[in-house]
Amino acid sequence: MENRHCLITGGAGSIGLATARLLHMHGARVFLVDRDAEKLATATAGFAPETQIGWCAADVSSAQDTARYVAQACGQFGPIDSLFANAGIAGVVSPVEHYPDDVFDDVLAVSVKGSFLAAKHAVPRMRDGGSIILMSSIMGLTADPGVAAYATAKHAVVGLMRVLAKELAPRRIRVNSLHPGPVDNRFQSAIEAALTPILGVDGTEFLNRAIPLGRHAREDEIAQSVLYLASAQSSFVTGITLAVDGGMAI
Repeated sequence: MENRHCLITGGAGSIGLATARLLHMHGARVFLVDRDAEKLATATAGFAPETQIGWCAADVSSAQDTARYVAQACGQFGPIDSLFANAGIAGVVSPVEHYPDDVFDDVLAVSVKGSFLAAKHAVPRMRDGGSIILMSSIMGLTADPGVAAYATAKHAVVGLMRVLAKELAPRRIRVNSLHPGPVDNRFQSAIEAALTPILGVDGTEFLNRAIPLGRHAREDEIAQSVLYLASAQSSFVTGITLAVDGGMAI
């Protein structure tokens, strides 16, 4: 990844930041996007050399903000080699008949529209032969009760990925989606806390029993999969749904 420009949305979150550190360690120039400027500033403080890291606070569901962060990233590091559209929110856990309309809209705006806008604005400024990774979820391959917005959004990301993979193949830009199972982080813990009263058992223990490898993933394990898809290690891989789930989708 030496001197390659990697753009990551959701960059202040645990997976985005773990990925940024790994790509940076492999020589990449990394540009992070998130809504919270303070978190971004704190997250990037430990990177050295500082010339290899940049960031921009932006709303990924806004076309204007997306155009701005892409322009800023390219102004700092030049054409994009890899785009990791990682930004997402979980919504709430609730049956469909009680699911709040505004929450449903927000979840789709960040995950689906945010991924669409990232691709729309980044693709014209990408080098041929680059890579796009869209963050989906195990919920983009299956579904559970109570997560209508999240599962819908993560399935929609797969459709977008497949369109992009075919559209961009003539430029040798590979496009794939990433599907983590439960990850040991704050994002997942909040989901499991909401699941516990619905399931009547501890949500974390319930999910660990459903994972053949018997545990949640670590953030660095998801980052390793992004590195694979972003690098020449996956030079003939496009249009796939890569599950990093400990066997949960079997």
